[in-house]
Amino acid sequence: MFVFPPPPPRVSAGPYGTISSGGAQIVVETANTLGHPTGPDYCFSVGEGTYTLRDDLYLATPPPHPSEAPVTNTNPLATAPSPPTAGTKLSLVPLKHRHPTLQPLKNSSGSKGFDASESRISADTDGMEDGSDAGVTGSGSGTSRSGDGLQKSAERFGAGNAALAASMKDVKKRKQKSNINKNNSSFISRIIPHDILTARLAKRYDEELFAFANINRALHWLDLSHPKKQDPLSKILFTKSHPLCHDVNPLTQSSSHLDVVIGFSTGDIMWFDPMSNKYARINKNGQINAHAVTDIKWLPDSESLFLATHMDGSMVVYDKDKEDAIFVPEEEIESDKGEKKEFGLTIKKSVESKNQKTNPVAYWTVSRQPINAFAFSPDCVHLAVVSEDGCLRVIDYVKEKLLDVYNGYYGGLLCVCWGQDDLVCIWSFSDRRIVARCEGHHSWVTGVAFDPWRCDERTYRFGSVGEDCRLLLWDFSVGMLHRPKTTSARRGSTSNHGASFSTVAGRLRAESQATRLQSDTSLADTVQELNETVYHPVEARSRTAVLPPIMSKVVDPEPLASLLFREDAIITTCADGHIRTWDRPRLNKCSQVTLSAAS
Repeated sequence: MFVFPPPPPRVSAGPYGTISSGGAQIVVETANTLGHPTGPDYCFSVGEGTYTLRDDLYLATPPPHPSEAPVTNTNPLATAPSPPTAGTKLSLVPLKHRHPTLQPLKNSSGSKGFDASESRISADTDGMEDGSDAGVTGSGSGTSRSGDGLQKSAERFGAGNAALAASMKDVKKRKQKSNINKNNSSFISRIIPHDILTARLAKRYDEELFAFANINRALHWLDLSHPKKQDPLSKILFTKSHPLCHDVNPLTQSSSHLDVVIGFSTGDIMWFDPMSNKYARINKNGQINAHAVTDIKWLPDSESLFLATHMDGSMVVYDKDKEDAIFVPEEEIESDKGEKKEFGLTIKKSVESKNQKTNPVAYWTVSRQPINAFAFSPDCVHLAVVSEDGCLRVIDYVKEKLLDVYNGYYGGLLCVCWGQDDLVCIWSFSDRRIVARCEGHHSWVTGVAFDPWRCDERTYRFGSVGEDCRLLLWDFSVGMLHRPKTTSARRGSTSNHGASFSTVAGRLRAESQATRLQSDTSLADTVQELNETVYHPVEARSRTAVLPPIMSKVVDPEPLASLLFREDAIITTCADGHIRTWDRPRLNKCSQVTLSAAS
């Protein structure tokens, strides 16, 4: 006899806390708190030493706006759609930072990071992918973006379109005219600035570290370098729109100006400068796309262009300096018209379009289901996209060409670091195949990131967090893989050129272990020459190597939402608003511990 499992002990009430046994909604406090818990539960050990909890910053959930309809359905098995939420999303903005004592992502040639042809590891949490080539952004936000010293492609997005270049040069640039302090818009409920905001901004520290965090209908601007980091510099409360994602432009950031773009559950996008409290709305009331914004990032090396993904499977490039216009699709271009059409890339407006006077700059559809996350490659050419249909797509966004489609093992892919299950997978971009699967989580994986300060030419360190409240750390190297019993050759599915691609992949597999992790420029060039989308079926788990974690620890009582690596610490966030900072082990300045020695 089949019996339904008991409901979870904590029934979600949508975006605002929990529901009591009497059915009344619990409204939590609105003041942030800072704690410093100690004890064996607040530390964990790895090969290089012991990580200890420095502080626990709690961003209290704001009460619901009176105009919001209450969530009354408490059935945990209900299938009715619930308001979109994103847990606690955090972006770090270091305005002044030291040069790292451990050079991030150093390869054998001495250059930082990876070049365009190097192996990219993408961690698939069947809801999540992680790419070694993605690395950690210069702003420390955990998103993939090119860093200092990385070899970049000479090709630029839209560089060949004279109409786009002319529009960006001649257009009358939009200004952030609206002031949040004096606004009467129904979009924004109110702003709560710090009592002495001007004095706080005037007082500078040796290491300034700002942070932006969105939770439910609030956006916090924090100063993590201040002793009273729990007091936000400002806190914006929105009416019915919930901020789901945000990004800070590292190219334009300074001590007097920040360009922040925020994506909302209503499809609206806000371009905001917290220093002046000025803002402008883009895609207002869903004029271009009315679906919720699931992820948003500035284009690498661009002061005005940013990419937003929407819940209908669309990807839209906006220009903050242009006005919006009602979007009418131009002649649609299918990247693949065969039997795999549902996995292809449909261009509804190309960056090469002559109509570039208004937004959008480009408009693509890549899936029929929501896109959960995307990441730019360090060479500023490729884009990794994960969605609810369980696919990881690798796109050459400069040429608007879909290169690869990888299928996950279970469910949708939730996150990507250059995708909903308890499995993390490592993919090789140059080899175009799965390298290993990483087992250790007991629930959906929600975040993954590489630790550039614990990577060398032989070993890559990355971490993952999930709804099982666990933080897992992994050291990836060929020697740490547990080889599967079955070693038969990999069988793949390609489009019209299976023999050619098999030859290339076979040549790579014949390389020695010493060179497996190094770049293969000739292979990448050969793959590009094929100029066809490659569809990769799910690899049999019996033929895939297994990578065990080097550390697994429950670090929060609530489901974890994201993971960030800093030179001096690891930062984790949870769904309920906790931001925990874990201090790294202190290393002797005279001798640096390498991963190989620590292992």
